This record gives sequence, C-alpha cells and structure tokens, in this order.
Amino acid sequence: MGTYETGALTQLELIANMLGRTMTDLDSLAQAKESGSRIRGEPVLQAKGLGRLGAIEPFDLDLRTGEVVGLAGLLGSGRSETAGLLFGVDKPDSGTLTLAGQPVTRFSPAASIARGVALCPEDRKAAGIVDELTVRENIILALQSSRGWLKYLSPSKQYEIADRYIQLLNIATPSADQPVKNLSGGNQQKVILARWLATNPRVLILDEPTRGIDVGAKAEIQKLVLELAEDGKACLFISSELEEVLRTSDRIVVLRDQEKVRNSPAQT
Repeated sequence: MGTYETGALTQLELIANMLGRTMTDLDSLAQAKESGSRIRGEPVLQAKGLGRLGAIEPFDLDLRTGEVVGLAGLLGSGRSETAGLLFGVDKPDSGTLTLAGQPVTRFSPAASIARGVALCPEDRKAAGIVDELTVRENIILALQSSRGWLKYLSPSKQYEIADRYIQLLNIATPSADQPVKNLSGGNQQKVILARWLATNPRVLILDEPTRGIDVGAKAEIQKLVLELAEDGKACLFISSELEEVLRTSDRIVVLRDQEKVRNSPAQT
C-alpha cells in the first residue's frame, strides 16, 4: 500500500491503509466522549463488599445510568470473576448487591436477565454464539428465554427484531438466515450485542467485547458503547487493552491479584 516515515504516519492513516478505507471512527470516539450530552443519573447497580472466596476479594462498585465504567487489569486479576458475580453466573459468599434500590437475593443468569442485566461473555466462541444457529436465532435467543417457551415469538416477530438490529449495528450478513458461524469475528460480536440489546437491558456488562476483531470493528463497537450510555444504559466495559478502556470509559476501576485497588476518572 505504501512506504512511510514512521514519524510522519499517524495512527488513523496507518489504519486506513490496513483497511483500505477512510477510518474516522477512532477520531470521533474522543469527540463523542467529550461532547456527549448524556446525563449520569443515580446508581442503578450497587455492590457493597461483594466477593467470592478464591475468585475476587470483596469490593464496592456502582454503575450509574448514562455512564461507562471501565474495568481494567491483567489476565487473572479477577475481571471476568467480577462480571460473573454481577450477572449471577456465580454466587457471592460475602456482601450485597442491589439493582434500582432493590436487594438481589437470587443469583442466576435467568434472574439477572429478568432484572434487566445483560452479559456479553469474554469467549464468544465458547459462551457467546451458537454456531449451528442462524443470525436470527442467535439474536432472539435471550429475549425468547426471558419470555419463556409458552410465549413463543412468532417467525414474523423474530425476523422483525433480527432485521432491526442487523441494520442498527450494521451487521454484514447476506440475510438473517445466514448461519452465524459464517460471519467474521467482528460481526459475530455484533450479533451477541444485538442479542442483549433486544432484551432492552438497564445494565450491560461487556467482557472483552473487542477481543480478536479488526481495528475497524473495534472502533465501531466502542462507539456503540458510548451511544448506549447516551441512551441511558449503565455499561461496564472490561478490557485488557488499557488504551481502549481510557478511550471509552468515564471512570476506571483497576483490579490486581483478584482485588480492587483503584477507582478514578478516566484520563486520556
């Protein structure tokens, strides 16, 4: 594509040459974060002394509407364990968790979905997409589960929901009936996001949402996270890439050795 002096080649120009298209999303992320008109409200989810022996030391955490909280730390620091406790994959053995002022007494993924909490898991292959199902079937999975099988979504409603999120998230697929395994990693990640957005959650926990996808798709997903906060969602953004945590978050919680060690505003 070209040969450049490293000192004269900007990050955006480098990415544009790699992708073969103009790349403005990264540049607009900082502007969207600075000029965002979202109003941060009261805490919608609050953890007090929440912990699990051998997984994560007791910690305090609050997520507010209209805010992106970054969760940073090295591999093994307890990031995914924290997400698992907040979503009910694991049951804490200390502390309390409240959602919209109501104490949480039942810890399970099904109960969390019913409360309006969503989790995009770290490993999309093992715990996210269902390979043998279509894009449409993957998108409506969580919504159908929350309704129960007695309130079955009609095929026309399924297509309506799937087509809406395919368009909204710009998912590159020939149709809603395309097997999800045929999509690129970035588009598979968007399908998982669509699945949870279809449930209209109040709290969205994103565990490594940009892992293993190209820089263009990463920027699109980071921008989407800011837009979701703009719409009043409370977002927990977990990533091992410090640069994207700084770029996306309003506040950052730092974990080390399965313990919360810092909570501070994001600085770029």
